[in-house]
Amino acid sequence: MSENAQNTTLLSELRAVGSRGNMLWNLVLRDLKGRYKGSLLGFLWSILTPLFMALIYLFFLRVVAGRGVPMEEIIIGVFAWQFTVQCVNGGMVSVSSSASLVKKVYFPRSLLPLSVTLGALINYLLSLIVQFPLIAILSHGLPFTISRLLLLPLVIILHTGFNFALALILSSSNVYFRDTPHLVGLLLSAWFFLSPVMYNLEFLSRFAASLPWLMKCYMLNPLAVIITAYRFCILRPVDFPLSAWSLAGGLLIFLLLISGFAIFVRAQRHFADYL
Repeated sequence: MSENAQNTTLLSELRAVGSRGNMLWNLVLRDLKGRYKGSLLGFLWSILTPLFMALIYLFFLRVVAGRGVPMEEIIIGVFAWQFTVQCVNGGMVSVSSSASLVKKVYFPRSLLPLSVTLGALINYLLSLIVQFPLIAILSHGLPFTISRLLLLPLVIILHTGFNFALALILSSSNVYFRDTPHLVGLLLSAWFFLSPVMYNLEFLSRFAASLPWLMKCYMLNPLAVIITAYRFCILRPVDFPLSAWSLAGGLLIFLLLISGFAIFVRAQRHFADYL
């Protein structure tokens, strides 16, 4: 496929997605209803799961290691991580679990991972209603700065775009390679410890004092940029390490989104043959 033809295909897909707002909303509602179908606590699991992860760290790892980071930073990290995990796990099976729909009805297939991402976004935004008061309690006051909070929507948009890129790539991969969920499970476990979810950059810098290049390379991890940006927006004492490396980490998100969309559009032509 020539470059011009590929660009035309990408633009056609974007126009098709934009013209199907009602279908997208119905898919989002389907995802939200199906996520907690039959569950007694329902949406509360979106709050309880990251809180439980944070409590494990607080009461066990901190006691054993004798070191730690402020609890409010852990809360921010685990809630943001849970947002990404929901998009990865849900987005990965968004196409393969809708085989009958894909085979029988014509629509832009990218609506499937997009609906999962938007459903997880709604859950995350609702969880902020709980997260903010909890952080205020843990901080013994209001650690928020209005000027920084105004930047929070931009970080959420950036995070959502990153999650959508992962959902696009993994959903198309899972159609062709059914070992994808097993591989992703292993990679998520490693990525959790390689991202500042349960620790902050200050904690990491203690171990990288003699290896300054390590901290620079670490900021190429998009989640390191995103989670640190969240903490910067919400917590007054936290600074964001603005550098060429952190900017490169942010740029990777845009490159991943563009390439992920291109991969998905190219792969979707044969979805029906493999489902």
